[in-house]
This record gives sequence, structure tokens and C-alpha cells, in this order.
Amino acid sequence: MSSIQIREAQVSDAGPITNIYNYYIRETILTFDLDEIGISDFEKKIPTIQKSYPFIVATQNNRVIGYAYASQWKTKAAYKHTAETTIYMNPDDRSKGTGLRLYNALLSSMPLYDLVTAIGGITIPNEASIKLHKKLGFHKVAEFKKVGFKFDEWIDVEYWQKHVG
Repeated sequence: MSSIQIREAQVSDAGPITNIYNYYIRETILTFDLDEIGISDFEKKIPTIQKSYPFIVATQNNRVIGYAYASQWKTKAAYKHTAETTIYMNPDDRSKGTGLRLYNALLSSMPLYDLVTAIGGITIPNEASIKLHKKLGFHKVAEFKKVGFKFDEWIDVEYWQKHVG
């Protein structure tokens, strides 16, 4: 098994990132997107996010196996030091510790962008994500009932917070 590399995302990573995300759209409640997206969506999203926030990938043998980024939490100017975090792993590469390393790298980079607070939204149930957020020092700060509807079921969302800077 070769080592995992964590680096800044590149526009050329849009294909594998899109494939990972589309799996979660099709198969899970972990994202509220209902329709698969195209590669061009991430080709635009990566540089747009990187203007103000970190967007990183984990690779193994030059293959993207996961990605994570921070993005705008709210549009009001006073929220500018707070960001929402997003992380997705290739389903075949979960539960191997790479997600923890990737998320840690994202959180460590956030102060370089003048970010102080990270917010993670978790669709419920999702014990793996709750465990990951707890391990990284996040604390549950909110729970919203029946805020999403996918696959003919109502979905709750919890928000978890961590100070990073």
C-alpha cells in the first residue's frame, strides 16, 4: 500500500471529485443534492472556492480518493471568519484513517485564510461523521428536524462547531 498524499485541489481533479460526489448524491442522504452534477461544475467550483478558502484532496498512487474544502457559512459580512466544512471520501477508501488526516489538514489550513470557526453539517443518521467530528474536537451546537426530504424520507441535520484560529 502506497502512502497517502494531501495537496491543494487542482482543476484537473474535477473528474474524480465529481465521481465521488455523484456517488453520495445517488446512494446516500449525506448530501441534499438530488441530481448528479457534471465535471464542469467542479471545474468552476474549485478555483472559485480557492480564491477565499482551502480546497484540498487526498491522493494515493496519483488517484484522488477524497476531498475537503471550506466555504462561506453565511453571506452577511460579520460571518467572514466562519466557514462551513465539507469532506467526502471515495466509498472504497473510507474507514482507513485518511478522512481524519484530510479533515485535520483542512482545519489546520483554515487560519491561513483568516478563518476562526469551522461549522460541519451532518445529516442524521451518520455515526461515522459524528465520530469523526468528535475526534477532531467539534461540539454539537444545533439540531434541525425534518429539514431535508430525499428517498421518500425526512432527514434531520446537526451542526457541529470547532474554533480553529
